[in-house]
Amino acid sequence: MTNNDILRRLRFTYNFTDKQICDIFALADVGVTTEQVVNWLRKDDDKDQVNLSDQKLAGFLNGWIVKNRGKKDGQTPINEKQLSNNLILTKIKIALSLKAEDILALLKSVDFNLGKAELSAFFRKPDHKHFRQCKDQILRNLLTAIQQKQRPIRNSAVADHQDGSANTQPNKHAGKPKSAVTNKKSKTDKLTKQGARPNKSKVYVNPNASNQRDDSMKSDERKTLKLKPEQIWGQKDK
Repeated sequence: MTNNDILRRLRFTYNFTDKQICDIFALADVGVTTEQVVNWLRKDDDKDQVNLSDQKLAGFLNGWIVKNRGKKDGQTPINEKQLSNNLILTKIKIALSLKAEDILALLKSVDFNLGKAELSAFFRKPDHKHFRQCKDQILRNLLTAIQQKQRPIRNSAVADHQDGSANTQPNKHAGKPKSAVTNKKSKTDKLTKQGARPNKSKVYVNPNASNQRDDSMKSDERKTLKLKPEQIWGQKDK
């Protein structure tokens, strides 16, 4: 792992802004600008990326320790000119107040099993007979576990992001033959155009309805009174 990669991971995990990163450096008496931070955080394939030196990364990690736990005996930590994975692991452990059991649990959460004796060997002095170098794989898995704990990502969100679809509604036609779906759709369209028709077998017909209708029509007919002219004008003179 590169120093730039470690800074990028910690920045993402704790959602640090460029200004906050500058402030963390300042806690270790290291003055940096936001422009420098931006160039350190660039991707590895970016031609404008600037390599982060060991001493600068040590300054960030020491400032992070001061931010979380304060200065030890009121003194600012010394920023080492050379860093190893063992020293980086130690600084992360101090900054987050992690115990051996915490680190083992974090590694186990990402399916990386490590024994307590193996872990303790990473924190011994280099001249100790049981000292063991910390490889990139262990440091990478620990940073991944910390990231997942601080910023958990739901599986559904990851799946939506991968397939580029935000639609989570189930498909009601899933598993049905295409012909069945097409026929059902055509029948629906036909009914929509013609209008819904009631089921004749369920319609009640009043047997007296026609007779009542005929009687009402007869009663409504206008009666015509037929009179002869003599009845209207009187009898004609003879």
